[in-house]
Amino acid sequence: MQIFLVGGAVRDQLLQRPVYDKDWVVVGASPKDMLTQGFQQVGKDFPVFLHPETKEEYALARTERKTGSGYTGFVCDFSTDITLEQDLLRRDLTINAMALDANNKLIDPYNGKQDLDKRILRHVSPAFVEDPLRVLRVARFAARYHQYGFTLAPETLELMQELSHSGELESLAAERVWKETERSLLGDDPQQYFAVLKEAHALSYWFKEIDCLWGVPNPPKHHPEIDTGVHTLMVLEQAAKLSDELEVRYAALTHDLGKGITDPTIWPSHTAHDVRGVPLVEALSERLKCPTKAKDIAKLVAELHIRVHTSLTLKPSTIVKLFDKMDVWRRAERFEQILLACEADARGRTGFEDRSYPQANYLRECFNAAQNVDVKAIVDSGVKGPDIKEAVRQKRIELVASVTKPQ
Repeated sequence: MQIFLVGGAVRDQLLQRPVYDKDWVVVGASPKDMLTQGFQQVGKDFPVFLHPETKEEYALARTERKTGSGYTGFVCDFSTDITLEQDLLRRDLTINAMALDANNKLIDPYNGKQDLDKRILRHVSPAFVEDPLRVLRVARFAARYHQYGFTLAPETLELMQELSHSGELESLAAERVWKETERSLLGDDPQQYFAVLKEAHALSYWFKEIDCLWGVPNPPKHHPEIDTGVHTLMVLEQAAKLSDELEVRYAALTHDLGKGITDPTIWPSHTAHDVRGVPLVEALSERLKCPTKAKDIAKLVAELHIRVHTSLTLKPSTIVKLFDKMDVWRRAERFEQILLACEADARGRTGFEDRSYPQANYLRECFNAAQNVDVKAIVDSGVKGPDIKEAVRQKRIELVASVTKPQ
């Protein structure tokens, strides 16, 4: 029995990144051997074992043979004569196909260290195309390691495009697609995930509402970058700088979906794209099975971002209606999420990245003022029944009116 540290732990150790999870491959052992030594078996499709003390995962070396469609159509062989090199061959990228032995010696049969040094994401073998999930995984790695200057090998991009055109991506489970997407959205450069998927022609099924934004023009005066797809990724980039919350980032990604169905005869105008975008956010979110909280915030941002942008010109009564629509009286936490997504939208334009967004602070002051309604005093004054709600609304309007607008 030989044990090797493999995969991400080796890669990140060589990159001098923190290593949080360690995966191990065991060569020359059977499931019985592992159980005899006190390991706990947890794998269903193939034998994976938890170390009796560290609880880290130890998998028997295996090979995979494609027998059906999708990412589950594989037959695994984990017999005791499978070599480490055979196990590493089935992995997706060369930088993930390295191992360290017990003496910390690097085993690198597919030149992963060379690609790591050159900052290249390259597939290990032509078997890459057997698993459609790898398109999303590679896009996630491209986003995760964007800060290190990694680029995609042209031949790997070609295989990703081949997979995209094959229709195999449609066989993926929504939960798997969302898992890769969520992990990317929460990373440092989430926009790169979607940029790579676009380059790989991989947005057209799972993210079709986003895919159609490229080629849709915006008014150059307000959007020097012009293209709505480009703008969307710029907004997502700004959202990642403003907030680490999934809800904010997802809302930034989906805020302009309504522009994708604007009648081309009225381009670059996008009248009512805010309202048109809401059902598109709903459709995308249902397809991806994304969390309800993220979906709800995204729908509100799609519908309300124009009103937030123009809040300095709104009447106090309209601002109170805006707060009602956000349901901030009961869910104050979503107020800040909406404002941050809107600020990301305002900054996600060429030349606007560092501009201030006074609308956010103004609305924060309005909200803080409007919360100071003394309901008990209203009731004590003799107001009863349905009239209480109207009296509270009028008092909120009065308090919002007292807030000084920024010049």
